[in-house]
Amino acid sequence: MSVPASLLDEAAKIQDKAYAPYSKFRVGAAIRTPSGAIFTGVNVENAAYPEGTCAEAGAIAAMVLGGETEIAEVAVIGDSDEPVPPCGGCRQKIREFAGPDVQVSMMSRTGKVLTMTVGELLPGAFTPDHMD
Repeated sequence: MSVPASLLDEAAKIQDKAYAPYSKFRVGAAIRTPSGAIFTGVNVENAAYPEGTCAEAGAIAAMVLGGETEIAEVAVIGDSDEPVPPCGGCRQKIREFAGPDVQVSMMSRTGKVLTMTVGELLPGAFTPDHMD
């Protein structure tokens, strides 16, 4: 099962709204929840590195603000010729709300797509079960 193109389209549609005056590396992310709702986010840089926020973290914050806490699919697009995976911190943030089988589709600026599961992106993830 692959992520519908519409979720990748949502990530691409908002990518240019990223605030990336330092790196010029704009990222857009879109999350679909089991209800079908879509939440988006962009990276927001800060002159005091590393105080910026990632697109995936912004989309997760929007999802929680929207009253949802489960991720069914993720799409990410970055300013690269190759698909851009979420950073390590965002992989953990995604795993907080998504099971290991949830698909993450990553798209390059040229349209190349790579789809992996959360479990493939973050094997051995720290989960709430570890806190029991």
